[in-house]
Amino acid sequence: MKLNKNNITYLPEKKGIEKKWWLIDASDLVLGRLATQVSHILRGKDHAYYTPFFDCGDYVIVINARKVKLTGAKEEQKVYYRHSGYRGGLKEISYQRMQATHPERIIMNAVKGMLPKNKLSYKLLTKLKVYADADHGHAAQKPEILKVTGGRS
Repeated sequence: MKLNKNNITYLPEKKGIEKKWWLIDASDLVLGRLATQVSHILRGKDHAYYTPFFDCGDYVIVINARKVKLTGAKEEQKVYYRHSGYRGGLKEISYQRMQATHPERIIMNAVKGMLPKNKLSYKLLTKLKVYADADHGHAAQKPEILKVTGGRS
């Protein structure tokens, strides 16, 4: 425990924070509700020692990204954009194509949009592991299963 010179504000120490691993099954979950809860865990807002400028969050493994759902007509209308940096280099890809080719990028983009736009967000995104199917290579970390609410209604 580290206090500032006025002994008012608590700042967590890096060695004192124990990182946990969470496993989330994205089958039949709504993308936005899943992404908000994942970003909440990545930032560490569920801990008492949360500090906005400090990485105090946990690791998150998301499996079955291929089975995530969208509400309304977003499955037909949603388009992902990226730019190469050159003139005329705007690329677009529909949700159906993204889900068929790279379903893990759908969750990564949603969570990235909900994190703060600073250097810390890139570090937090490295703690997110997304897999299209049920098998993952993190059994050695002994992740705890986290039941996420907010399924399709």
